[in-house]
Amino acid sequence: MSNSTRALLLRMAPSIYGPTVLFTLGQSALMPLIPVIAVEMGANIGLSGVIASALVVGQLAGNLPAGWVVSRAGERIAMLIATGVAALGALGIALAPNPGALGLAVFVVGFAAATFGLARHSFMTTRVPVAFRARALSLIGGSHRLGRFAGPFLAAGILAITGAPAAPVWAFVACLVLTAALVLFAPDPERVLPVQRPAEEPEPRTAGIRAAVRHSRAPLVRVGGAAAVLSGLRTTKDVLLPLWGVSIGMDAAGIALVVGIAGTVDFALFYTSGQVMDRFGRLWAALPATIGMAVAFLALAFTHDLPGAATWLVVCAVVIGIGNGLSSGIVLTLGADLAPPGDPASFLAAWRTLVDFGGATAPLAVSAIATVSLPLAAASVGVLAVLGAAGFARWVPRYIPRARPRG
Repeated sequence: MSNSTRALLLRMAPSIYGPTVLFTLGQSALMPLIPVIAVEMGANIGLSGVIASALVVGQLAGNLPAGWVVSRAGERIAMLIATGVAALGALGIALAPNPGALGLAVFVVGFAAATFGLARHSFMTTRVPVAFRARALSLIGGSHRLGRFAGPFLAAGILAITGAPAAPVWAFVACLVLTAALVLFAPDPERVLPVQRPAEEPEPRTAGIRAAVRHSRAPLVRVGGAAAVLSGLRTTKDVLLPLWGVSIGMDAAGIALVVGIAGTVDFALFYTSGQVMDRFGRLWAALPATIGMAVAFLALAFTHDLPGAATWLVVCAVVIGIGNGLSSGIVLTLGADLAPPGDPASFLAAWRTLVDFGGATAPLAVSAIATVSLPLAAASVGVLAVLGAAGFARWVPRYIPRARPRG
């Protein structure tokens, strides 16, 4: 990485990473309380899980339109559009009269988040040199983790003051306003940072998402399938841990605190992931992450009826946080590694759609299983994590040479 590019990245860091921190902070203050709000509206445990899962369903549905918006409007405009749509979704959550309307509003927030995330991913893929790619993208992952770390604590504080589970909605709206202001008035990174051209002859430019899928079908399906499992573990964690807390009798503030503790551990490890990936290879971050989460979910399945169930929840949440922290930026990095230089946005739209499909379907399946048995749902997630680890071990070294240690 050249000194000039490094200096520009450092100088533009607030513009690059600040919007992600703010957007995720507000979202993470709100989302752990969605199951609680749904239960207060009369939803059962299973339905409240489905409503919370509407966030990742919205992200899945929004990825392909996001690719179109980012390609034509540019990153900055796309992020402003996403922020406005997310604000409408937040207002819908605040005013929802029933669980159905609540689920729709959560879906809208997820739809907007897809455009926000794709805009930043495409920008980093085209403007960060490969030698620094994992660390730069792990900082994007770290920006998400900072928001997820601080968001639940923000929610816990608001709840302690107001006692109203819906109060964090307004914290999300305030964060969206600040996000829009930063995107509008801070220097535009797209105009400052140069596009990185590969040393070798670039691949032919593909024409849209279908062509991108045809061109890179095998790595997209195989490596993307393992990444989709990891995405499913992450979104399932966000649904299962609050449901587990509700099931063992914890109050809303306690649940937010547990999620916040796990986020603290998660956040502490985010840059370590990028260093490991750039120095030793992508696999050295992917495997420990998925194996660690597999162990935690399988252990959690046996603790529901123990006298110290709340303590076991904290312990397993911390282990899950360690695994998630070690995987910071891995999905973004693998997608950037596989994206054709000529047209990364189209490939990344397909990549994120596949990954978010895993993120959307896994918690829905877990919520369905939870209506029968919550411990069985946790055990199922543990088995899924084992399958994800096997997929990374098989396909990452084959399709991404950077996955092998540099000798």
